[in-house]
Order: sequence, then structure tokens, then C-alpha cells
Amino acid sequence: MSQEQKQEIVEIPVCYGGKFGPDLEIVAKHNQLTPDEVITIHSEGLYLIYMIGFAPGFPYLGGLSDKIATPRRESPRFKIPAGTVGIAGDQTGVYPIETPGGWQLIGRTPVKLFNPKHSSPTLLKTGSYIRFIPIPPKEYEQLSMEVGN
Repeated sequence: MSQEQKQEIVEIPVCYGGKFGPDLEIVAKHNQLTPDEVITIHSEGLYLIYMIGFAPGFPYLGGLSDKIATPRRESPRFKIPAGTVGIAGDQTGVYPIETPGGWQLIGRTPVKLFNPKHSSPTLLKTGSYIRFIPIPPKEYEQLSMEVGN
């Protein structure tokens, strides 16, 4: 990439595990890792936004480490909260709105990826990159209040 072609990197804060990522333990066990190792590997990655689809603003991200790749759930959930970060096979993504889904849920961001009231309703765009930044639950709650969740 030349100096003129700056790659856009969007940093997304994520609270991993617990009520925010109920499948973190499943991903860890599947890959013979600890939950902390999964978080480290996931947050060290730089993810290319392949496409936006499935739901408005849903980024399909490439670049997931094989060390944490995990198959989709056998049966999807009916309601995944907006901002939930998941893994399905060798991809990771973020649910921008509440929707059904079958990905393994490892965390959640308070950042709104889709807001139909904005002139540019999706935060992310194809060809940009995402880096996930681990945050504690208290910071998640604070950021959530700031963005009006």
C-alpha cells in the first residue's frame, strides 16, 4: 500500500464474555484455549471489511486467526442484541441491530454501527479495517450511556 493510500482503521471497543459474550467459553474450549487467550487473539487482529450485508451495517470481516475459528451454532438464537461480536467459521462480525443469528457470541460493543437517522446510516464501509479494543464492563456501561443505548 502506498503512502497515498491510507488504510482506514476503525477501533471498536468490546466487552468480552459474561452477559456480553455468552459463547466465549465455547470458543475457548473448541480451540483448547483459555477465554483470556481468545480475547487476546481476537483483539490483536486487524480485520478487513469484506462486505456489509445480512442486516443493515453488518460487517463480514476477514482476518480471523485460525487459532480461534469456531463453527456456527447448531441452532440460531432468535434475538442477538445490537453490537454483539460473533465468530462463525473463519470470520468474525458485529450484529448492528437486534436480529436472529447463529454465530458464537464472544462480546459486545456499545458503538452504534447502524443509525437510520444519520445521513450516512452505517458506520463502517467495505475495504476499511476494524481493530477490536477490549474494555471492562464498567467502561462498556459508561460508553453505552454516552451513545444513548
